[in-house]
Amino acid sequence: MKKLLGVVLILVLAVPLYAEIRLGALFAVTGPASFLGLPEKQTLEMLVEEVNKEGGIAGENVKLFLYDTKGLDSEARKKFIRLVKKDKVDAVIGPTRSGSTLAIKELAEKYKTPLLSCAASKRIVQPLNKYVFKSPQSDTHAVGKIYNFLRKKGKSKVAIITAQNGFGDSGHTELLELADEYGMKIVADEKFRDTDKDMTSQLTKISEANPDAIICWGVGPAPALVAKNARQLGLDSMLIMSHGVASKKFIGLAGEAAEGIILPAGRLLVADRLDKDSKYRSVLLKYKETYEKRYDSSVSTFGGHAYDAFMMFKYGIEKGGKEADKMISAIESRGPFIGTAGEFNITATDHNGLDKSAFVMLKIHNGDWELIN
Repeated sequence: MKKLLGVVLILVLAVPLYAEIRLGALFAVTGPASFLGLPEKQTLEMLVEEVNKEGGIAGENVKLFLYDTKGLDSEARKKFIRLVKKDKVDAVIGPTRSGSTLAIKELAEKYKTPLLSCAASKRIVQPLNKYVFKSPQSDTHAVGKIYNFLRKKGKSKVAIITAQNGFGDSGHTELLELADEYGMKIVADEKFRDTDKDMTSQLTKISEANPDAIICWGVGPAPALVAKNARQLGLDSMLIMSHGVASKKFIGLAGEAAEGIILPAGRLLVADRLDKDSKYRSVLLKYKETYEKRYDSSVSTFGGHAYDAFMMFKYGIEKGGKEADKMISAIESRGPFIGTAGEFNITATDHNGLDKSAFVMLKIHNGDWELIN
């Protein structure tokens, strides 16, 4: 009898504690980056619900553990540790912001937990960390797209105004490092904080340099304030934003000052205006229509980042399983696939898999996005 009980105990202990796929998520649902984090949260909840209705992934339902970082690096670290130690997740999607991702990059390796970031800085994947991927296009590609656009327009005198955070710092570095390659001359270099309430001082200094174009690099309400203050000062320089404002929420915040602003963004925002035979069109329209019907809100590229990260995770589980190394190997060996951000080609040495072709140049006109040919 004792021998039989011992066998039963061994069998019980051998059964996995969780007969489900446990997915963690970290998004800036509140705080200054909430218009990025909220559509990410909504997208991921929608996708998890859909996949569970269809029988889960590899026959197991997905249980989502989602926490609000409030856009704070300290919260991202605390919640990531909770996800891996208490919730025992198989992988984590997010965070929303570059700084928050960089703050937990080494934790992903420490706890051997795949992290699929929804933030843009190329420093997230360079240098390479085996456990860290990212779904958005990189800032280096955005800068290259902007500079190439300006060069074609015969513009070369550029002023930059960048946020003092992870995303802004990374963009600032790329703007400076790529300037010579594209024949750009940086004539003014100003910074702002996410909490600043007026950018008049920085923009007045910029106006004195008489630039052909002003490039603003940031996310949240601050870039909208830059646009408003530039309009109030009557600046006639071309105003270009980063891909960090690729949301209708930005247009709403900037109001009339958004008119004429140019930015690089993914094709998702103009999905219905793509050629009928575009290889991106069907994927983009399916996500856009499903999201907008469910949430009665315009789709944004940021929700798209969560979509792409989930598709990486889903494939990794389907082909590799829940063990981290096998999941990672599956994602790395998938080959080219279409996501909302572009055509991905993730490899063991490239954990983003996108290039400059993932961006198109857009202009804001009459409160909407206009594709620049």
